[in-house]
Amino acid sequence: MAEFTPQTRTLISSAALSRPRGKVVYWTVLSVVLVVFTLVFIGPLYWMATSGFKNVHEVLHNPPTLYPHHPQASNYKTAWTQLQLARLLWNTVYYAFGALFFQLVLDVAAAYALSKLRPVLGNVVLGAMLATLMIPATVLVVPQYMTVLDLPILHLNLINHPWAIWLPTVANGFNIFLLKRFFDSIPQDLMAAAAIDGAGPIRTLVSVVLPMSRPILGVVSIFAVVNVWKDFLWPMLVEPDPKKQPINIGIQSLSQGVPENVLIAALAISAVPTLLIFLLFQRNIMSGLTAGSLKG
Repeated sequence: MAEFTPQTRTLISSAALSRPRGKVVYWTVLSVVLVVFTLVFIGPLYWMATSGFKNVHEVLHNPPTLYPHHPQASNYKTAWTQLQLARLLWNTVYYAFGALFFQLVLDVAAAYALSKLRPVLGNVVLGAMLATLMIPATVLVVPQYMTVLDLPILHLNLINHPWAIWLPTVANGFNIFLLKRFFDSIPQDLMAAAAIDGAGPIRTLVSVVLPMSRPILGVVSIFAVVNVWKDFLWPMLVEPDPKKQPINIGIQSLSQGVPENVLIAALAISAVPTLLIFLLFQRNIMSGLTAGSLKG
């Protein structure tokens, strides 16, 4: 008796694709879609990178030129020195990895407690955390600013202090949800075996859970660094001192009197680290997001 093999349902049947006309239509539509989406995403990056090599006249030319007719690589060197990008990059790295450290410590602890320790009203706490994701970030700007202006109980002013950037990023509901979902997929048998060996909750977290959680920890780390790196409004409010500003705000503060081509070159330099992070770790991001989706 012949074995029945279920067919995968698609928008275009395999019979239609087997015809010459079907193949032509399919590949034409696919090529057009790929080209259009590539231009949409790559176009602004190409314009920014090439405009850094143009002179002021070419940058302001309407319609814009497709490529620099007289390339000026010195624009990037001028942007690096005139806008003090080395100091601004260091400030950004300091803020980003400081936020990463505190997020990993506190978010991992919160997700582990909700997943494995199962406290009373844990689901209510998790639901409240996820509910905060529905609130637009701009709505929280004023209460967050009032908080760092006069920290409750301690009555400290955190303006121009790294904690003003780190504190709002520490308890990230989305990261806690990702970590909890992954921790839920860790077999309970491993937790029971660790308990039989005499391991307490903290030792189990360090010796069993964290070594198995490298994919999702990598994803959370990338999100934490990129979120701080690309933020603009909040650092502009809490870091008014130009010497302590991250690169996005520093470029804006020091841009007075800077030619447009040099300013665009500085913006291109500031975008390189996040692009490299994505290109180097895109596979880790996708595998980490899908990790823990199936239990077992």
